[in-house]
Amino acid sequence: MDPSALKLGVAGAGSIGCYVGGELAARAGVDVVFLGRPRLAAELADHGLRLRALGEERGGVPPGGARVVVEPAALADRDLVLCCVKSAQTAEMARALTPHLRPGAVVVSLQNGVRNAVLLREHLDGRRVVGGIVDFNVISRGAGVFERTTDGPITLERPSSPAELALAQGLARAGLESRHVDDIGPHQWTKLLVNLNNAVSALSGAPTAELLLSRGYRRIIAAVVAEGLAVVRAKGVKPPALRGVPVGLMPAVLRLPTLLARLVLGRQIKVGADSRSSMWEDLTRGRPTEVDYLNGEIVRAAQAIPGVEAPLNAALVARVHEAERAGSGPPNLSAAALARAIGL
Repeated sequence: MDPSALKLGVAGAGSIGCYVGGELAARAGVDVVFLGRPRLAAELADHGLRLRALGEERGGVPPGGARVVVEPAALADRDLVLCCVKSAQTAEMARALTPHLRPGAVVVSLQNGVRNAVLLREHLDGRRVVGGIVDFNVISRGAGVFERTTDGPITLERPSSPAELALAQGLARAGLESRHVDDIGPHQWTKLLVNLNNAVSALSGAPTAELLLSRGYRRIIAAVVAEGLAVVRAKGVKPPALRGVPVGLMPAVLRLPTLLARLVLGRQIKVGADSRSSMWEDLTRGRPTEVDYLNGEIVRAAQAIPGVEAPLNAALVARVHEAERAGSGPPNLSAAALARAIGL
């Protein structure tokens, strides 16, 4: 199947869904239908879907050109659907899609966490579900602008259908780096370990670049990741290397003096000046975060293993929930204040 013949749906058209779907529509000629809220439909009708990557304009879809629907039934003719909802909404979205997806449709999970593909399979009546990882961050700028603020690939389970092959070709045609693996589970744990810093981003309000350049924040992230790594290893998971670097070295790299850390990290990832995590964006917009499916996943795993604890990640979960209840956005804690708040 040629990418231009692929009928693609995006279920949960937020920042990641709009960016990936927009790239496929604008640069690979894929027929894309976005399932989103009426607010998104109005925004894209007025402004179009405009794409940026690390400050570079990447075109997009003109006003009125992006098809946004609000009912899952509109995805009934899709060959493949990208599920991009927050983890807490996965089961709900699966139940909404089940009556409408055609029998041969493939669902691809482009979500954080380690359980969403499994949950989708439980609800989608035997349809093929592909696990996926998006290794870059996207921020919604408003007025139809979606900007990728870090680099990184999309990782997918190895394709086994024409629609999946067409998606892989479409990603390549759109200029989005992608790779395929046989067992995505361990890679999801690696991504989760990296995403443990999202709570630090959300509570500090600091851009990602500042987190990486601040020895105080790096010290917190190093401790949180080291704790998570110990839990994952106790669970029997061997997380693969991240961009060629063993994930077990991450805490040590973060603890290096700032000049050395900047040199090493700068070779591993490109970060926009104002890049921030999706958890920060959720707090800013007054939405529930995914902290229970990131740091909370480490806490749950520790609770299931005798003698293993994860107090730092548990404290981050509690502090993020406090910020959610307060409803006033990120609390903008300094590194010293955040360290005290989580007992470090």
